[in-house]
Amino acid sequence: MYYKTSGYRIFSLANYVFLGILSLLCVLPIIHILAVSFSSTAPASSNLVSFWPVGFTTDAYEKTFGNSNFINSLLISVKRTVLATIIGMVIVLITAFPLSKEDINFKGRSMYIWFLVFTILFSGGLIPSYILIQKLGLMDTIWALILPGALSVWNVILMINFFRGLPKELEEAAYLDGAGHFKTLILVYVPLSLPAIATLSLFTMVFQWNSWFDGMIYMSDIKNYPLASLLQTIIVQQDLSKINVDPAMLENVSQRTVRAAQIFIGALPILLVYPFLQRFFVKGLVIGAVKE
Repeated sequence: MYYKTSGYRIFSLANYVFLGILSLLCVLPIIHILAVSFSSTAPASSNLVSFWPVGFTTDAYEKTFGNSNFINSLLISVKRTVLATIIGMVIVLITAFPLSKEDINFKGRSMYIWFLVFTILFSGGLIPSYILIQKLGLMDTIWALILPGALSVWNVILMINFFRGLPKELEEAAYLDGAGHFKTLILVYVPLSLPAIATLSLFTMVFQWNSWFDGMIYMSDIKNYPLASLLQTIIVQQDLSKINVDPAMLENVSQRTVRAAQIFIGALPILLVYPFLQRFFVKGLVIGAVKE
């Protein structure tokens, strides 16, 4: 067999080494941030921390979780991500399902698809979007963060292609059993589309969790900032005037350790969610179904 040859073994070894080095390069920055967050003030400020804490302390996390604005922003980001993912996937499914039909079954399908593609190429711009959100009375509300991006055209296109790859016999069998369009979508297409739904949900969650610009333009009060917007303010702009920082705290805790703790806490939810969705990526798309 080919997998017993020396050439295949050498290739496999080189492949494992390359993937191991690549994985290590992805993990090391996270380990460094974690080590800095658990280090004391002097080593962290002097850049003496590599991949292991120096002068282990949890003061940065105590100060972080003791900051009301940080906790409030974390909860807003969680709420935003959950609501945006659920609403976004529902809209994607009910949009992609009819658009996955043939032109003979859905007249005007091409016109709707080109209309959606047009929104990818051209947009109204930032100022009209801001005026629209303002006129709708959504300023300083979580819906200003969710509704503008609720329909992802790219996700719709991916889901359309996935639906078109499913066996048509399943849909025909559902119609013969008396199921309507919505029942067919929920009972036939959704269960078979779990790998695609999980993948697109992860993309949506990562986008919503990391989105910071909309929070800064649609929220006038720091208390309404999502976590990404708050972190952009205190890490990139290094503006500590908006986060209720006690001056006495800065004397005992390094700003670098606090920022490292906040960065790690901000990345942790996505790191925890990913392993649960990973199993859907490798599953068969239509296991047990009739294949054409």
